[in-house]
Amino acid sequence: MQNRIIELFKENKKEVLSIFFTAGFPYLDSTKTIIETLEKSGAELLEIGMPYSDPVADGETIQMSNKIALDNGMSIKLLFEQIKDIRKTVEIPLILMGYLNPIVQYGVERFCKKAVELGIDGVILPDLPIDLYIDEYKDLFEKYNLSNILLVTPQTSDTRIKMIDENTSGFIYMVSDDSITGKTGQLSEKQIEYFNRVNAMELKNPRIIGFGISNHHNFSTACQYASGAIIGSAFIRAIHNSNDLEADIKRFVSGILKPA
Repeated sequence: MQNRIIELFKENKKEVLSIFFTAGFPYLDSTKTIIETLEKSGAELLEIGMPYSDPVADGETIQMSNKIALDNGMSIKLLFEQIKDIRKTVEIPLILMGYLNPIVQYGVERFCKKAVELGIDGVILPDLPIDLYIDEYKDLFEKYNLSNILLVTPQTSDTRIKMIDENTSGFIYMVSDDSITGKTGQLSEKQIEYFNRVNAMELKNPRIIGFGISNHHNFSTACQYASGAIIGSAFIRAIHNSNDLEADIKRFVSGILKPA
């Protein structure tokens, strides 16, 4: 079966809206509703966060969502149970995002096999170094046709970026700056220079920009320099304490894609 991420970008797809959320947040049983409503609202790619007690790449907002999800009782096993029938209602690519340790504890091949059985298309593991991935896990991911999405930052050298481009599939996650997630504000000239530097390398994989994308303006700006953008912390804030998830999700996505 074709990987849905690769299919999405096959025809030079632009302005792809990717949304990140933490499974088990804001409520333990909200995962399926969030996925289905995001697709209906216009998101084209979803990153489902597997909550972890020490999410080092994430800022205060996503750390908060991780704690609430864990306190609610979320786990990889329960997440897999919640999405066992997700492909009956959802067609867009789904990515699991998290950290290496819980996956190692679960069993890496067992994890890959189960994820693909459930219709997951890729994984993002910010703390998995590319060298370790190549040495220990690349063959396994390729065996299951599971994209491993690798990250680049403004500090990543051209040589390293080319190495990442050769060893990832689906897209490259282009971190907009060197901070943790959750920063807001306009994209700076320095960030634009970084986007242009990476684009000039003519990489084989499309790029999606993440970290600090929180509104229509930043989304539109990022899409001028990449195939799309990822929004996480702003979405987490939008659904925190929501009494009507479907309405709040639709309102949020509409504000990113079609502001008033």
